[in-house]
This record gives sequence, structure tokens and C-alpha cells, in this order.
Amino acid sequence: MGLKEEFQEHAEKARTLPNTTTNESLLIIYGLYKQATVGPINTSRPGIFNQRDRAKWDAWKAVESKSQEEAMSDYIAKIKQLLEEAAAAE
Repeated sequence: MGLKEEFQEHAEKARTLPNTTTNESLLIIYGLYKQATVGPINTSRPGIFNQRDRAKWDAWKAVESKSQEEAMSDYIAKIKQLLEEAAAAE
């Protein structure tokens, strides 16, 4: 299985993460997903009154130096880690 196929598979698995997944973890996978699918950030930072979008923008900005392949690999690893943690907590 190629990297892109594995990435798509884990993107589907990400939808099954439990509601107890921390916002910090969700922001990390959001940033990695955007970097892997879009590439370097291409929008301006949202204003101070839009905290949710601002946090998402910051998460994407934090990983903008990664290549799309690196971001895919890191995304897959993070999803695996979160799914293992969720299974252990059950």
C-alpha cells in the first residue's frame, strides 16, 4: 500500500476517534491533514475574535515546514497513536 492510500485509510479511521480526544490532539491532526492535502498555509490568520479558526490556523502554520509526504507519515502515526490510546482506555 502506498503512502497516499494509507493516508486516505487513516483519514477515514480518524472519523472514528472518540469524543474524549483532546483538542490539542485534534489540532495536531488538523494541521498535519491540511499540510498533507493542501501544502503550506495559504490564508491569512483569522482575527482575535475567531478563536476556533485561529487555533486551527496556528496548528497548520506549526507544520508548514514539513513536506506533504512528511505530513502524511506524521498524520498516520498520530492517528495510530490516538486509536491505540482509545482502545487501551476502553
